[in-house]
Amino acid sequence: MSRNAPLTGPERPSGSASLAAGLGRNLFAGLTLAAITIPEQMATARLGGFPVEVGLFAFVAATLGFLLLGASRVLTVGADSTITPIFAGALATLASGGVVAPSAAPTLAVLVGILLLLAGVLRFGWIADFLSTPVVAGFLAGISVHIVVSQLPSLLGLQVQASSLVPRLAEIWAGRAAINPVSALLGLGVLGIIVLCERTAAWLPGALIAFALATGAVIAFGLQSQGVAVLGALPKGLPAWPGFDLSWTDFRGLLPLALIIALVVMMQTATVSRSFRDPDGRAADLGRDYLGLAGANLLAGLAGAFPVNASPPRTAIVVESGGRNPVTGLVAASLVLGLALFGADALADVPEAAFAGVLLFVAGRILKLNLIAQIARQSRPEFALVLLTALAVALLPIESGVAVGIGLSLLHGIWMTTRSHPVELGRIPGTTVWWPPEQGKPLTTLPGVLVAGFPAPLLFANALGFQQELLDWLVQQKPKLLVLEASGIAAIDYTAAQALLAIAAACEAQGTVFAIARVESVRARAALDGFGITRAIGGERIFHSVEQAVTELGGSSAH
Repeated sequence: MSRNAPLTGPERPSGSASLAAGLGRNLFAGLTLAAITIPEQMATARLGGFPVEVGLFAFVAATLGFLLLGASRVLTVGADSTITPIFAGALATLASGGVVAPSAAPTLAVLVGILLLLAGVLRFGWIADFLSTPVVAGFLAGISVHIVVSQLPSLLGLQVQASSLVPRLAEIWAGRAAINPVSALLGLGVLGIIVLCERTAAWLPGALIAFALATGAVIAFGLQSQGVAVLGALPKGLPAWPGFDLSWTDFRGLLPLALIIALVVMMQTATVSRSFRDPDGRAADLGRDYLGLAGANLLAGLAGAFPVNASPPRTAIVVESGGRNPVTGLVAASLVLGLALFGADALADVPEAAFAGVLLFVAGRILKLNLIAQIARQSRPEFALVLLTALAVALLPIESGVAVGIGLSLLHGIWMTTRSHPVELGRIPGTTVWWPPEQGKPLTTLPGVLVAGFPAPLLFANALGFQQELLDWLVQQKPKLLVLEASGIAAIDYTAAQALLAIAAACEAQGTVFAIARVESVRARAALDGFGITRAIGGERIFHSVEQAVTELGGSSAH
């Protein structure tokens, strides 16, 4: 038979069999995702102070919204423990008369969706990179503390009124005599089962198993009579549409909060998209995924829910269980919707301590202790960033703490830029390579030639220091030729351009030739032309290498 002839009989793979196998994998992945999702979504809704069924509807709406606009075939979205404490606390501070308006959370979700839509269309994904890894680690640590403290009353069977961290802890301590040990055992048992399943059989829906066992214990042993609080009857059917009836003052109060949440959503979405690639190996399309999160939040808001986010652990579950296309999300959303509409009675005896157990597990999962320890070992200044951000998020109103963390991240970037200084380069003996000084090796220079490099973008934050150091070198060394080695200068702004023009003028005044070499950045070269620097020093003094500049302008000193 010809090598190119089509296969026949048993040699030819069955397309229908392959399709069935793929469908089976996606159905199994969807079932697994639903089993993981149901307890998490209900617990996260409780974390935000919402009825648990709202978390289920948020997942369904978010899944459909992302499928309509998103690019990733495995990323999952829904209620998220990272952003929920942020807007829950902020909405409480905006409440009128102590009551949060029913339309506040849906309006916030729509605002977040609009901001994400703009970010996707205008390709503003780079904004998410403003949050450095230490700041993110500190932010998650602070959120973890909030989750733990918020769930202690449910775990211990206490009634607590305070909402902020320190007063809440004080109230828990004052009421310690009323702790219900049965409730605590149930919650810790749920936590233990989830941890055990994750460490021994990660494919098992540990939270769902724990919920079922805890609910069975409540029913079998009549634990309600021993003071164990349960979820109770849930409303049936779709949630009532709350409308958008906020005042302009309330609306303006939501805008800064929406900006913060949108930034956190962008950061987490970028992390998930880059970490979990599609089965066909395509690179992440962040712009499309931001549009997907925009659709998820818009639909969640229109469904009367709250802001939603990409989920790293649930996305990992989809990938590990064989999910390959949107069928997985549709299966999970259908199962969750079915439970919300027709299975509410089965949830009535779920103990509230079980939700606390799930959220304590989530708090431990988002607390990146290994990362924090690594940062502490390798960079004390950045470890200080972790601690400052964690303290700000934990002790201040969460949205204020997040804003402080963003500010610290920006200040850290500016500080790193301002710490950059010019460095004098020397020629490696026997070569034409000019290099910064290396420890234990003398710097080889040429008489009358000063070669200076700058290992950072040349911007307003460091331009004046750069200018002053080069002017000091000119006065001290009085070289005949000054060459700026610009391979490390990725960008030049207006302030930096004026500094370069001042240096060129000082060189001309004292009879020093000024040249620039190795302008590798297209942006930097465009800035030299646009700000008039090329015209000021002469286009013939822009060189491809330091050696070329020294050879042509340094005369006999170059040999």
